[in-house]
Amino acid sequence: MSLPPPGMAVHEVRMRLALRQAERAAEAGEVPVGAVIYNGGTLAGQAWNQTRTLKDPTAHAEILAITQAASAAGDWRLTDSILYVTKEPCPMCAGAIVLARIPLVVWGMSDPLRGGGLSRFRILQTPELNHRAEVIAGVLEEECAALIQGFFRRRRREGRNGDDAG
Repeated sequence: MSLPPPGMAVHEVRMRLALRQAERAAEAGEVPVGAVIYNGGTLAGQAWNQTRTLKDPTAHAEILAITQAASAAGDWRLTDSILYVTKEPCPMCAGAIVLARIPLVVWGMSDPLRGGGLSRFRILQTPELNHRAEVIAGVLEEECAALIQGFFRRRRREGRNGDDAG
């Protein structure tokens, strides 16, 4: 199913909700990535990175939001959904997006080092997989990038460099 993307203003409003989730992550000391999912035009899932909080390496914002949206939909297929995330999904999250059949992913900042969507691994566009997602990148990019860059700048000053990828 191909969803017509809503106007850019709608994408920006929804990305601001994802940014609020990312701010919650930063407040908790987590890599500040936030995600929201709209299913059929209704907010169906929202989450922020919680890998440290939950002591779970899979507790990325996208995974947690997908789980919520699937529960709300009563189906693991989210074919009428749009995922908004502040940073390009990692390979794990991109794989989950493919498995959930999410047709459109909108993100703020791309991740040329670890991006699983298009920048590095192109999982969302791999023809050999059974599903491909359309992508709109760069929505509120400056704000999304500033949040993550500020987070890691503070961590470096504090001497907590880690290998957090988000």
